[in-house]
Amino acid sequence: MMRLSRTTTGTVLFGLDALFVLAVWPVVMVFTEPGLLSLSALPMDARGFSYPLFDLLLLFAMGLYRREAVVEFGRSLTRVPLVVGMGAALAVLLSLIQPVLIPQGTAPGGQNQAVLFALAFTAFTACAFAARVAVDLLVRRHILSRRLLIIGAGQRAWDLVLMLGREGSSLNDEVALLHDPEHGEIDPRLLENPPGRIHSPAGFDVLSIARMVAADVIIVAPDDRRGMNLERLLECKRAGFPVVQYLSFVEKEIRRIDLKRMDLGWLIYSGGFTFGALDRFLKRAFDLVVSSIVLLLTAPLILGGMIAIRWEGPGSVFYWQERVTLDGRVFWIMKLRTMRVNAEAKGAVWAMEKDNRITKAGAFLRRTRIDELPQLVNILRGDMSFVGPRPERPMFVAELAEKIPLYNERHMVKAGLTGWAQINYPYGASIDDARSKLSYDLYYVKNFSILFDFVILLQTLRVVLWPSGVR
Repeated sequence: MMRLSRTTTGTVLFGLDALFVLAVWPVVMVFTEPGLLSLSALPMDARGFSYPLFDLLLLFAMGLYRREAVVEFGRSLTRVPLVVGMGAALAVLLSLIQPVLIPQGTAPGGQNQAVLFALAFTAFTACAFAARVAVDLLVRRHILSRRLLIIGAGQRAWDLVLMLGREGSSLNDEVALLHDPEHGEIDPRLLENPPGRIHSPAGFDVLSIARMVAADVIIVAPDDRRGMNLERLLECKRAGFPVVQYLSFVEKEIRRIDLKRMDLGWLIYSGGFTFGALDRFLKRAFDLVVSSIVLLLTAPLILGGMIAIRWEGPGSVFYWQERVTLDGRVFWIMKLRTMRVNAEAKGAVWAMEKDNRITKAGAFLRRTRIDELPQLVNILRGDMSFVGPRPERPMFVAELAEKIPLYNERHMVKAGLTGWAQINYPYGASIDDARSKLSYDLYYVKNFSILFDFVILLQTLRVVLWPSGVR
């Protein structure tokens, strides 16, 4: 049976979306302007590229290529029309303001623009539906799958199998395990289901098992690597089978650092954690441009939040609090006040679900993230960055640094208004939550780039539109 291997489900879905959209777009344009006969004849104004571009960009930004969007097939389909409509609306806006930005440009008439919007919305929604139905069929028939060979069958191998099932980028991983008694005992949980996937070849013959299961990648994940025959792994590499370490595979696959199994030596010798002068310049320029634009666009929301707080009762509309940023420096963060006055008269405590200190207006401001918007002023001042680890309070940082190794490494970059941990993990209020979020923060610090910042900025729209875990 044909099988698509070494590909993530989200990548295949994006490819289908792009293929369908680019195929149908010339047809849509011909319907609105019958004189067009080919893609090369498309008008070189905003309409020629903005509709497909914003459609794909918004589908990505709203998380419709993430694993959970594919798993929750029905829920994903219900969100498609809204997301496609937002993309089409942005394309219309760009087309309308094009004559202002480019004086020689012309915008199409209102009637023609409405027809184009309607056709693009209908066609792109149908394309998105078709792509998701196709991927769902590929997943159900196990055509879209990977074959993984894990060396090791102990607790570390179990952790990897568990993570792949919950967070893996592919929904169909056919996992085989290779066990050598010298590398530890078999975790009994791996014996339960499915049977027969643990192999114990004589002489640690990894290559024969890799060929037998047609492995797409070999992952080295024994509990004890001492005495492992590395020549056997080199044989696999010479035969064309990719061989990766457990921690490197988790970093690339799950996109976080596995703190539970982390080897400090691996963290030191692997790539990342580099910040050149150009990187810092580009990040600061990114912060200034983005925060200025967002502050200008959201000023009415901030003003509305201030009025709501004042309407509900006396007290300052703003709330200042000490937070920790780059290199452990303490600064005063600025937010809209969402708790009652003197909410921490008895001392600082972790935020809780259904916190009775939060006002009615504050609950709405937190749910919509409007209370966070004044932090844009902190970004302009240089206290924070737009993207980075969440800024924590000094007393909590001291407590967490004592209990969680490498916690202070998250301060290698400025604290951020949004970040990799914020868009991937719900708001946490415990030591365990802080440890889980640190796994994402370290991944961000290790793999920092301006492009990564842009990806996080886009996906922040998903968290704002469909908030979860907000406190």
